Amino acid sequence: MVQITEYLYIVRDGEILGGEPIIKGTRTPVRAIVETWRMGVAPEEIPKGMPHLSLPQVFGALTYYSDHQDEINDYIERNRIPDELIDPLVRDL
Repeated sequence: MVQITEYLYIVRDGEILGGEPIIKGTRTPVRAIVETWRMGVAPEEIPKGMPHLSLPQVFGALTYYSDHQDEINDYIERNRIPDELIDPLVRDL
């Protein structure tokens, strides 16, 4: 069941990623946008790598993150691949 949030583009769906905040109409978690932004990609550039997203959706995700940093940081940490499991050939890319 989709749970609406107070954010226009952000919803939760218990059947998608266990209810983690996602972009409405997609399976894209807010954390994916935040992690891309943290890697230095400008918000305006994110839809080029994720063409199913619009710029307003990207800014909506970053707004959600601004208001819920602890929650999203927790999702990021829970989904982080431990360094020892990353192939050395791609570790520093």
